[in-house]
Amino acid sequence: MSTSNKELCSKEAAMMAPTESPIIHLASRGISPVILLIGLYVFFHGHYSPGGGFQGGVLLAAAILLLRLSLGTSLSQPIMPSWITLRLSALGALIFAGIGLVAILFGGNFLDYHYLPMPWLDPAYLRYYGILMIEVGVTITVMTTLVAIYDDLLGC
Repeated sequence: MSTSNKELCSKEAAMMAPTESPIIHLASRGISPVILLIGLYVFFHGHYSPGGGFQGGVLLAAAILLLRLSLGTSLSQPIMPSWITLRLSALGALIFAGIGLVAILFGGNFLDYHYLPMPWLDPAYLRYYGILMIEVGVTITVMTTLVAIYDDLLGC
C-alpha cells in the first residue's frame, strides 16, 4: 500500500469497525462478483428494453461500495481507485452527450440515432448501437458518481 493511499482516506480509521470479522470480509468478497454479474446483466438487458443503464450502474456501484464498506477504502482501492471515479464519470457523460451531439451535427435531433454517421448499418442497427452507446455512458456515469459520492463523504 502506498503512502498516498494511507493519506488519501483520513476518515477511514474512524469508519473501520473495531472488530474486523473475517466472515464479513469473505462474504463481501464472495457476494461482490455476483452483484457485478447481475449489474452487467441488467445493463445488457436494458439495452434491449427501456432502462438498464441507470439500474446496472447502481448495481455495479453497490458491489464496489460493499467492498469499500467491508474491507475499508484502502483495501478496495485496487478495484476502483478514488482518483479515477470522477474522470470516468465525466467520460460517461461525454459519451452520452457526444452521441446526441453527433446526431445534431449530421442533421438530426438530439439522440436521433438515424443520423449517426454509420452508413453501412441498417436503421435498426443504428438504433441498436446508438442505444448501446447511450447505455454505456449512463452506466459508467452512474456507477462512478455513486462511488465518488461515497469516497467524498469519507474525505478520500
